[in-house]
Amino acid sequence: MRFYVITYDIPCDRRRKKVSDLLEGYGERVQYSVFECVLNKAKYEKLRQRLRKRIKEDEDKVRFYPVSEHTFQQVEVWGGPPITKAAGSTIV
Repeated sequence: MRFYVITYDIPCDRRRKKVSDLLEGYGERVQYSVFECVLNKAKYEKLRQRLRKRIKEDEDKVRFYPVSEHTFQQVEVWGGPPITKAAGSTIV
């Protein structure tokens, strides 16, 4: 399992809503266009495939930031709930 920060900037309201709805099934929204997800390799690949069908690469931007265990330990959160790992997960 790996922790990912996934962000997007999508100008079309309809596509943005589809991407947001999809991501809500994979992780937790921490800001309007930022999600934190704990995913195994298969789920990560499935998410990527499903997202690719919902965006226009010439107009939209989606970024995936894998977070290592070392980096995860250094994350600071100001305001809101702290970052949580999925129960029983190990971040590599």
